Parts: sequence; C-alpha cells; structure tokens
Amino acid sequence: MAVSMYTVSVPVFIKHLNGLAGCLKKAQAHYAEKKYDEATLIHYRFYPDMFNFARQVQVMCDHAKNCTALLAGVEAPKFEDSEKSLGELIARIEKTVAFLNTAKASQIDGTEEKPVTVKMRDRELHLKGQELLLNRSLPNFFFHAATAYDIIRHNGVE
Repeated sequence: MAVSMYTVSVPVFIKHLNGLAGCLKKAQAHYAEKKYDEATLIHYRFYPDMFNFARQVQVMCDHAKNCTALLAGVEAPKFEDSEKSLGELIARIEKTVAFLNTAKASQIDGTEEKPVTVKMRDRELHLKGQELLLNRSLPNFFFHAATAYDIIRHNGVE
C-alpha cells in the first residue's frame, strides 16, 4: 500500500502542533498559578549554543508551514519571530495550523520527485519533494517539538 505525501505531512504536522499548543496552555496555567515569570520559560535553553524555548516553537512552526508551502507550490505565510509570551507562541501555532488547513491533498500528493529549493541565509538547498519531507522537514520538526516539550517538562510543567 502506497502512503501519500499529504498523509505523512499535513495531518502529522497539525496533530503535533496542536499537541504542543496544549502543552503550552498547561505551561501558561502553571506559570499563572505559581506566579512565575513566563520570560524565564520563553528564554530557557538547555545549553548556551542551543535555541531557546521560543525559537524551538518558532522553528517547529516554520518547518511545517515552509515544507507544506514548497510541496503545494504556494507562498508560506511570514511570521516575525517576535513572540514574547506563551499566549503569543500559542497564537503562532494556531496561525500555522490555519495555514496547514488550507492545503489540499491534491496539491501535495505526487510531489515526491518535485524539485524544491530551500532558501537559507547563506545558501540554497536543492531537493526533491520526498527528500525535503522525509530527510529534512519531518526530522527537524520532531526534533524541535521534542526539545520544546522537554524544556516545558524540565521547568516543572506536568
């Protein structure tokens, strides 16, 4: 049985983004109850050269929306990376999910061999659709999702 590019991308991104949003809501309630400063979580990082919590969430959203846009042949929404609260990070996730919900299976299925270009600050990566999804976007998406979750748990949120 063949698995479609849509099935292993958009619904997976949406499920895990919504899951992380739920964790952020728990963190928001925990920090409000304990009267903790949310900035301590937003800026928390496991090691000095790692991204902080906010950046983990931002990059997770970026991998989902940018991969989907490249495969679907549409423009990805641009976000400012300026979130300073858990509420703003939740809103970013919600905007990402709203964009993902506009993607149709017919736009993404069959893109396994589609040439795509990932633009980075100092270079471009030229990949095929399946290579983008399976070797770049999904692994990075899950890495940043797990790291964000780990930071939440490390900071006392059940």
